[in-house]
Amino acid sequence: MSETKRKGSRSAKDIPAVILNQLNKGEIETANLTEWLSVDQKLLLENLLRQCKRTVYLKPILESIDSLKKQTVNTINETIGNGLLELAILENDAEILILIQSHPSDLVRCWATYTIGRNTKLSIEEILIQIQPFAADKHFGVREICWLAIRSALIKNLDKSLVILAKWTSHSDENIRRFASEATRPRGVWSEHIEKLKQYPELGLPILEPLKSDSSKYVQNSVANWLNDASKTKPQFVLDICAEWQGKSPTKETAYILKKALRTIQK
Repeated sequence: MSETKRKGSRSAKDIPAVILNQLNKGEIETANLTEWLSVDQKLLLENLLRQCKRTVYLKPILESIDSLKKQTVNTINETIGNGLLELAILENDAEILILIQSHPSDLVRCWATYTIGRNTKLSIEEILIQIQPFAADKHFGVREICWLAIRSALIKNLDKSLVILAKWTSHSDENIRRFASEATRPRGVWSEHIEKLKQYPELGLPILEPLKSDSSKYVQNSVANWLNDASKTKPQFVLDICAEWQGKSPTKETAYILKKALRTIQK
């Protein structure tokens, strides 16, 4: 049985010591959110760098973590990813970046997404090409972090990003289709808002239209949340789009999206 099929413990105190030890050593993936939140990322980093014979990287990254005003799973995750990128560039160490991209630990792969998304030497086209395997990752944590990691680059290159991501909506992998929608949500979760899409949500239609009757509930939820985000600044746009879709796409998938999309307006 593969590790991804473990159910995981319901509370942190119930995680077996042997499992937590394996998680902190980066030997297995987390099985659920409880485990994901319970990993000691600083210890995981130390173990990773020891295994890679790069313990010299540890101190500067730990200092960056200690200087954070608020230490959360996400801020630590981001700080480690950014730190590894900076040190890899400084030391001309491309090997470490390649190594963490295919690491058994989902949290290490999360760090890897920041080494792509925050690399200013990459164009937005290169960033999106390199992030796509993470968008397709079988682990929920990697999929959530990878769009956060590229969010600032996407905003700076919004027009190009929308054109590229519109093509992802026809991909056979539902995770990649979902990324196209989730990464461009006007408000998003735990992330910087995309002001241009809050004011001009119609710019997102090349991504939303192809997904209006997607077979995947994962994609449907993202499209609905995208429209719900937009409804908070441009409610009439969302009402008009929903009315249009209701007429031209009378499917149960579209009906589900519309109901969820309109939940704020119709309260």
